[in-house]
Amino acid sequence: MLDALSIGFLTALQPSMLLAACVGVTIGVFIGMLPGLTSTMGVALLIPVTFSFPPAVGLALLGGIYLASTFSGSISAILLNIPGTPSAVATCQDGYPMTRAGKAGRAVGLSVFASCIGGIFSAIVLLFMAPVLSELSLMLGAPEYFLLALFGVTIIASLSEGSMLKSMMGGVLGLIISLIGMHPLTGEMRLTMGLPSLYDGIPLVITLIGLYSIPEVVNILSEKSNSQKRENSQFSGAWSTLKDVLAQRLNVFRSCVIGTVIGIIPGAGQSIASFIAYDAAKRGSRTPEQFGKGSEEGLVAAETANNAVTGGSLVPLLTLGVPGNAVSAVLMGGLIIHGLSPGPILFQNSPDIAYGFIFSLLFSNLLFVPVGLLVAKYCVKVIYLPKEILAASILSLAVMGAYAIRGQVSDVGLMLAIGVLGYLLTFFSVSRAPMVLGLVLGTMAESNLSRALSLVRGDVGELLLQFVTRPFSLALVLLCVASVVMGYRKSRRSSLAAQDTT
Repeated sequence: MLDALSIGFLTALQPSMLLAACVGVTIGVFIGMLPGLTSTMGVALLIPVTFSFPPAVGLALLGGIYLASTFSGSISAILLNIPGTPSAVATCQDGYPMTRAGKAGRAVGLSVFASCIGGIFSAIVLLFMAPVLSELSLMLGAPEYFLLALFGVTIIASLSEGSMLKSMMGGVLGLIISLIGMHPLTGEMRLTMGLPSLYDGIPLVITLIGLYSIPEVVNILSEKSNSQKRENSQFSGAWSTLKDVLAQRLNVFRSCVIGTVIGIIPGAGQSIASFIAYDAAKRGSRTPEQFGKGSEEGLVAAETANNAVTGGSLVPLLTLGVPGNAVSAVLMGGLIIHGLSPGPILFQNSPDIAYGFIFSLLFSNLLFVPVGLLVAKYCVKVIYLPKEILAASILSLAVMGAYAIRGQVSDVGLMLAIGVLGYLLTFFSVSRAPMVLGLVLGTMAESNLSRALSLVRGDVGELLLQFVTRPFSLALVLLCVASVVMGYRKSRRSSLAAQDTT
């Protein structure tokens, strides 16, 4: 194995590999910043470009796009409160409040270095522990995926910025929206109102664009002046944040583990990982009341877990030939197009390409630090634009992003309708993050519950028995119970403290 590692390392150090990684990172940073352009879309668009490249060089380019676009969704989330990618929703919770407090540069710096550490951690895990972890992921079935989604539901209450009831309302609304469209097993149409555009449900990216961009446009236009924002939002102090990220050792390590483990589980996704890490950081923080108001711990946790998913999602792809998420599925297509077979045979027949690709991921994680900070330094200038131009620019990007998802004009109307809903939520002080999490988890929970029930022929008793007899299921059940109990106790203490102060 040492010979294979050395060959891969030398392959990744070739000038063509480093250049491809640098170009991929630069392209990925711009793709992730734009609402509607996801990592999956960016990798898919660039696969034809790699046809004439050697396989290792093509993979280095695609890997750089994947990593950088995953991170750069946080730039627009921090500066404009508009997540560039679905995984950046948790970043909005504390990133944008930091910008409003005049700490835009510091917020971006924390995001860049936390993402870099998370990505490097998961790439190292991919390098040395992939075969063992891939076998463990195969032990997870539909019951475990359903319980994982259920565990995610239990953290919705912790995302409340004020009233826990309002937070739960947002989560329930997201769960209801996730039911729109065709049933995953029976094919029955639900809540579509006869509209063909709703038969496949409401895409998550369209929901995000409408939910965050339209209310922000209204808020920008309703401000009397943005002079205060101009004065406060100076891009400085970004490079000095590395030591502050490293000072949060426990938070960073915990988020790295959460992101990598969630990434290894096929279909779990980055949004779930970032929210679970955010919740874990809030529960373990000495100042949980600062979360949602500009907490550096919350921002670091979300971004670390977000990018730790990248390496984890490639574990089942490279070792078993099973893609861990949509991006790795597209990367699988890129491997096949270049004549490579994902799975154990890849490491046997082409160790230079397999290990060279993994080492290029390590280098790409380091490369997006200077590239990301440089791009963000100039992107922060959008805050200085007159509010009319800024609002028009955001609205134009939102319309183009919504249309780009499926190429349907009806999706633009759908995005605007969701935008109205998003504005109403902000008007009544209902957090939007629980709604997004409810939408993500609702789809995951329903499909896996239906699959689990079909495996036991509809016997609910048998399914409940599996929940407590399968090792991973039992562990997730205990986590769900512990999460609910801890959330209740914390809510109880908060209410008692509020009564004492009055």
